[in-house]
Amino acid sequence: MTRPRTDLFDDGGDTGRLMAELDWAETPLGAVSDWPQSLRSAVRVVLSSRYPMLLLWGERFSQLYNDAYSALIGDKHPAALGGDVRVTLAEGWDVLAPLIEQAMATGVASWVPALQLLLERAGYREEAYFSVSHAPARDDDGRTVGVLTVCSEVTEQVVGERRLRLLRDLSLPGDGRTVDVDATCARLIDAIHGDPMDVPFAAIYLRDGAALRRIACAGGGPHHATVTGALPSVVDLADPSPTARAWALPEAASGRPTDLTGVADRLSLPAGPWGDPARAALALPLPSAAEDQPLGVLLVGVSPNRDLDEAYRSFYQLLTQQVSAAVHNAQEYERERRRAETLAELDRVKTTFFTNVSHEFRTPLTLMLGPLADALADTAAPLAPAQRERVETAWRNATRLLTLVNSLLTFSSLEAGRARSDAHEVDLPALTAELASVFRAAVERAGLTLEVDCPPLPRPVTVDPVNWERIVTNLLSNALKYTFIGRIRIAVDADHDEVRLTVADTGIGIAEADLPKLFERFHRVQGARSRSHEGTGIGLALVHELARLEGGEVRVTSRVGGGTTFTVALPWSATRRPATTAPPGEGRGDAARAAVQEAVSWLTDPTGDVAEPATAPGPAADELVGARILVADDNSDMRAYLSRLLAAQGWRVRSVTDGLQALDAIHREPPDLVLTDVMMPVLDGSDLVRRLRADPATRALPIVVLSARAGEEASVAGLSLGADDYLVKPFAAAELIARIRTAIRRARTEVAGDAATAPSADGEPASSAPARPTAVEVQPEQSAPLADRVVDSVTGDPASTSTTGTSTAGPHGDGFGDRLDEQWTYPSVPTSAAAMRQDVRLALDDLDVDGEVAEDLLLAASEAMNNAVEHAQRPSRPEVRVRLQVGDTLVRISVRDFGTWRDRRPAMDRGRGALLMNAYGDVQLVSTGEGTTVTIERRLTRNRATGSQ
Repeated sequence: MTRPRTDLFDDGGDTGRLMAELDWAETPLGAVSDWPQSLRSAVRVVLSSRYPMLLLWGERFSQLYNDAYSALIGDKHPAALGGDVRVTLAEGWDVLAPLIEQAMATGVASWVPALQLLLERAGYREEAYFSVSHAPARDDDGRTVGVLTVCSEVTEQVVGERRLRLLRDLSLPGDGRTVDVDATCARLIDAIHGDPMDVPFAAIYLRDGAALRRIACAGGGPHHATVTGALPSVVDLADPSPTARAWALPEAASGRPTDLTGVADRLSLPAGPWGDPARAALALPLPSAAEDQPLGVLLVGVSPNRDLDEAYRSFYQLLTQQVSAAVHNAQEYERERRRAETLAELDRVKTTFFTNVSHEFRTPLTLMLGPLADALADTAAPLAPAQRERVETAWRNATRLLTLVNSLLTFSSLEAGRARSDAHEVDLPALTAELASVFRAAVERAGLTLEVDCPPLPRPVTVDPVNWERIVTNLLSNALKYTFIGRIRIAVDADHDEVRLTVADTGIGIAEADLPKLFERFHRVQGARSRSHEGTGIGLALVHELARLEGGEVRVTSRVGGGTTFTVALPWSATRRPATTAPPGEGRGDAARAAVQEAVSWLTDPTGDVAEPATAPGPAADELVGARILVADDNSDMRAYLSRLLAAQGWRVRSVTDGLQALDAIHREPPDLVLTDVMMPVLDGSDLVRRLRADPATRALPIVVLSARAGEEASVAGLSLGADDYLVKPFAAAELIARIRTAIRRARTEVAGDAATAPSADGEPASSAPARPTAVEVQPEQSAPLADRVVDSVTGDPASTSTTGTSTAGPHGDGFGDRLDEQWTYPSVPTSAAAMRQDVRLALDDLDVDGEVAEDLLLAASEAMNNAVEHAQRPSRPEVRVRLQVGDTLVRISVRDFGTWRDRRPAMDRGRGALLMNAYGDVQLVSTGEGTTVTIERRLTRNRATGSQ
């Protein structure tokens, strides 16, 4: 009696049960009861293993395997049980046969890692990889009658490593030369083409306006001709035709990834390990910062031998991200390069412009300096003292202008690469000491000590003496400008390697953060204390460039409060150049003398200069005789000119060099008006105005601002601080005098008005005059000069005057005027804006309106007043009426003219009038045949200081 045949398969799991149910008698192995013991033992080993194992037995290679192996052959299980492996794995037999035959023939086991096999286990020709061992299987007599195969699938590892290599290659930056977009895309496509197993073909499309343009593609034969011919080069995103949408590029360009099938009908391309046609593709958007605006589309083929599962899709998502990042970086690089090229071109144009303009300046400067010098040297017809002073002022400033022009020419030549060094053999220590001696008087006048240490050098030096003069002059001038106590030391020394020029001072020093930018053109240390705010900002940049031109370099060390040391180092090799045979250029020492002349203008008495009124002040009836004017300007010639000009009007003028001195002078002796420059050292004009307006004692002090900064923005900035008027240099003397007269008279009128409404001893007002006298209504003579008309608009002479302002209060129904309703009438002249600002400011201050709201309204009202003066044509009445209404929560300013409206040409318009008004309030404009009214409304906010509205 034999044992039941099922005992052999009891521990074989699902496959064991199937083997037990199989009629083995119908197979080449015969009935299980007839199996030899060696076969039984091998089957038990196979079924008891959890590792994939396959036993091939007999001449027909009958298959016996376990559960783990059944999972590897997929749909071919369980039909493969007992069957011929050559049939089951027919598609991969050409790879397996040699290994099996070798094991049976030699009796020696083999091991093959990552063996590539073609399998049809899931309905398609699949690319798979196995690590396989084949060992001989022997019967009871020891003969090799089969093969025991132990295998494990490593498809995921092999494919995953291959894809990771591609992603790594895409992340590499390339050779450093492929930085533009097209070259970057070509590099990316080349890397993708290196993995045809996963990406049979690919194309990168980028946005080009409303279309997609193919930048690069790969796949197919030489030069990718197959793919190039099948894929469109340009796709119009708005084209609805089937041709434009055949590859789903518009859909992907809108941000929707799209699967494509039927690719083989449009593109005949062998793909995969066995050349099967590519049948599917993906159109993937290249992500960007804007989700609905991808950079472009990546069109990729799908391997016909791999299932498009989640892992495959994740790989393509990573691939798209890598491509998108590389393209984005390339685009950013291109944009940055274009910006740099644009800036370089602008810089080149600017340099050319400076060169041309500087050359053009030389002719008029020659015609200015020549006659001025002749007039000063003329002994036959000597100038009167007053005229000589004026001519000397003109000559000094023309010389300074020439120095600035020469500096610009030199700098532009250096930047353009056209500068040269005309080297001569010079006694460098003697030349340096000579240049330093030019500065001695100015340095000692400033209360400083000048130390010169220039011993002879051991060998001759060849440099351009003109360039050396500019280097020494700029460094000494810079030291004098920023040193207030102590000393300035200049020295020349040498060692075996180099010759050194050292200029050290005990000045204010330079912060470490500013040192890297110190030699950049136009760079100025913000907030640094100096003797003057004047300068071009190219002095140290010029030193740096000239030192390089001479073959050397400039070094700097500094400590805030501890001084600064500049060192110009010239290697001996740079000082041994062949000397030119041409004679040295003319004008040696001119740059130094001009720099000293400018430096002397910084050195003034800190207490200020006082100019007494002229003996013949003008009309005897002028009530402004003896008015006190404070002038603040850091330019000595400008102070002298303003003092002479204003003193000739019968005014007492005190001049100071900066805003801090101006504050001290105002507190010692309050003036009737402050005339201040904007750009000044220590405390500039803007901060001066801000401090005066913040102090109740000087809040109403008239202030006129002078500045070299032209344009509406500069004017708005000055007026927004609280200045009464703003005048741009150069200015007409008559206009300046007229504006000063207007500002002083307005201030005195306001004071008189306040005094008139002050209560008397019995508690009643001193008079029945209005709360504040208003601007006068005038009819200026049309033939009078501008300055006279401005003056007449205030004095009433010779035109008639009448006060037309009213001051009323009471309910108005619309919320306006409950607290104040006041109006003024002004002449239609440019200076009326300043008068209007002062009237409105005082009215708002009386009501304790929030300062920021008041300043916003003043800016908007000023712009409306300027527009009324400039735009009104053929006015029936040459005046502008301003009405101020203040309620509990709202304020309204109305500005009305009496002329027809004139649209200004763009070239005439300052450009931001309406924008400014709308920025600071709700603006309405009503224009009729009788005139135009601009209404500005603003909601009041609670005063942060007092808590009132």
